[in-house]
Amino acid sequence: MPIISIAVAAPANPSLSAQIAASMTELTRLHLRKDPTVTAVTISYIDPQHWFAGGRSIASQETASFWLDIKVVDGTNTKQELASYIEAVYAGFDSLLGTVHPESYVLVHEVAAAAYGFGGKTQEFRFISGKLQPAA
Repeated sequence: MPIISIAVAAPANPSLSAQIAASMTELTRLHLRKDPTVTAVTISYIDPQHWFAGGRSIASQETASFWLDIKVVDGTNTKQELASYIEAVYAGFDSLLGTVHPESYVLVHEVAAAAYGFGGKTQEFRFISGKLQPAA
């Protein structure tokens, strides 16, 4: 049930948005074991002339850039899974956008289950409720 917020240094493009959402949802499933049916993705576009890395615009450097911010429940992934995910996301954007500036970022927020949820229920509530269900 992660929420993924993405900023891309590129002109807004619905086709690219669909590709990014599909790719990042799949990488999140593969590397972090998150259910794609409850994964949400938001995408914002920023004019490359207004995105700077190393004091110069991305446009002037003739590269692309992105910022991906994802929230997951604390303790549900190993350090290796997180490292693998970050590497895969960077490679995925390199494939989707062309040459990606090395100063493109992925931030995985690991948040407390009692402070995170969807549909009006916390993940802590879902965990406890699942433990209270009779075994099948």
